[in-house]
Amino acid sequence: MAVLTCRGLRKEFGGHVVLDGLDLTVAEHQVVALIGASGSGKSTLLRCVNLLEELDDGTIELDGEEISDPRVDPDRVRRRIGMVFQSYNLFPHLTVLQNVTLAPRRVHRRARADAEAQARDLLDRVGLGAKADAYPDRLSGGQQQRVAIVRALANQPRLMLLDEVTSALDPELVGEVLAMIRDLKADGMTMVLATHEMGFAREVADQVCFLDSGRVVEAGPPGQVLGEPTQPRTRQFLRRIIEAGRL
Repeated sequence: MAVLTCRGLRKEFGGHVVLDGLDLTVAEHQVVALIGASGSGKSTLLRCVNLLEELDDGTIELDGEEISDPRVDPDRVRRRIGMVFQSYNLFPHLTVLQNVTLAPRRVHRRARADAEAQARDLLDRVGLGAKADAYPDRLSGGQQQRVAIVRALANQPRLMLLDEVTSALDPELVGEVLAMIRDLKADGMTMVLATHEMGFAREVADQVCFLDSGRVVEAGPPGQVLGEPTQPRTRQFLRRIIEAGRL
């Protein structure tokens, strides 16, 4: 069963076409990695799926429900989608525990005790249980990003969207975030992730989609797209990645 179905997505900004008839299907428990140069449409696609940007054309379905219909309540949809951005976006005046429990308590109306018990369990699972009462400025970048992922998981999302979640991290901190995403895959979480980490995409993704000029130019298993691409534009992109030592 498809968790996410995108058909003919089109999005323009000031006359510049960012998504140009893009199609994408994500099955349950599947991990789809979006790769491509900056400006290819990866982040815009994720923002459209989370209804942070309004489409100019096309449809988005979540579990068969058309969520791109303007009559749909976006807040209701976002309760079923977890999104993690490049920047951590943690509230600096709240502790780790307060950041993680804010949405479950305010949006989902869960009791404080239940929300905090779940949050502590999630933090323990990622090795951050001892940081529950710390403020974000006392955490490393990798720890803050892991907290941001835990915060998204606390809402028990149907779908996780991860937008270049390691791009703002020092190289030595990238591994701990990628390890957490591996664990999410092992747990069966359905995910769409935009990434420049080609080796990680090869390892964790079930499907890799190469985006160029707002379209999916090539899609398939990681070994095929990253190892034996069929499209000239994909080969050109990967050649530059290899020359830069990133694959």
